[in-house]
Amino acid sequence: MTLKTASVLAFERKLDPSDALFFAGAWDSRNNSSAWPSVAIESKSVRGTISNRLKTKDQDAAKLDAAIENPNLQTVDVAALPWQADTLKVVFTLRVLSGTGHPSACNDADYQKKLVDTVAGYVSSQGFGELARRYAANLANGRFLWRNRVGAESVEVQVAHLVNGQAQETWTFDALAFSLRSFDVPAGASTALGELSALIADGLAGDSHVLLQVTAYVRSGAGQEVFPSQELILDKGRSTKSKTLYAVKDVAGLHSQKVGNAIRTVDTWYPEVEELGPIAVEPYGSVTTRGKAYRQPKKGDDFYSLLDNWIIKDKVPPAEQQHFVIATLIRGGVFGEAG
Repeated sequence: MTLKTASVLAFERKLDPSDALFFAGAWDSRNNSSAWPSVAIESKSVRGTISNRLKTKDQDAAKLDAAIENPNLQTVDVAALPWQADTLKVVFTLRVLSGTGHPSACNDADYQKKLVDTVAGYVSSQGFGELARRYAANLANGRFLWRNRVGAESVEVQVAHLVNGQAQETWTFDALAFSLRSFDVPAGASTALGELSALIADGLAGDSHVLLQVTAYVRSGAGQEVFPSQELILDKGRSTKSKTLYAVKDVAGLHSQKVGNAIRTVDTWYPEVEELGPIAVEPYGSVTTRGKAYRQPKKGDDFYSLLDNWIIKDKVPPAEQQHFVIATLIRGGVFGEAG
């Protein structure tokens, strides 16, 4: 019997972050930050000017002058540190789950057995060490802060392993000592990063229960703007704002999806890595900010081509592409055969 890709094939994510919430306080009191107030979302109305690219028919001087006379009124959400606080605190939790390669839904028992056996072979030969090291680095380097990391004077990341609600062990990192373009480990951080990596690998392998609390302190300056996630407003007719920021019960924050995207930014195994550095693990290597897919099916380095060759045709990919396939399974998603 010829093995075929299952038409129903889905995987649950194995790195499960919460939303990240924003708080504000003084850098020197960051070790006693439990009482720091939350960062709130405020609204402001501004009068903008016409700055968009004009159509050729509208580039006449008289038309342009007339357009500029019309006020471009906007109401936007903003978030900023209060004037008595110079530091942003960003906190979230991360569950590391076992069961990579075990589908949450699969309608072909033979395919599922071959898939589970193949992933077990990867775990036996390669282990989760390399992927766990990269996930740990993306916690230590503060990549999940996104724009809040840019221009900061200091960034400290504390990662605590929670057991029964208490921190059993805590690792502290100078995030700005890490590069976002590579996974090189700065001097002095190798021991802590190695211990965190080993814990994440144990969680993925199912050897221990892993719940992490990640807290970042970003010294950006009193009164400075901070950057929560921006909401996608589907029904724009009901919205009076041109920009709406995300908040959880009036506390500014980042979407869990945005945090997860940063943590899984571990793919350096695609052809044009020198151009962009690590990208988030996606089946086609999609980078929406560039409008480009860096893993093309015609080149055979996308997730589906690699997975089918590995499972269906027994063509084992190179080790680095095996890492990519397993990282995509850890990401989770619906990967069944197209109808």
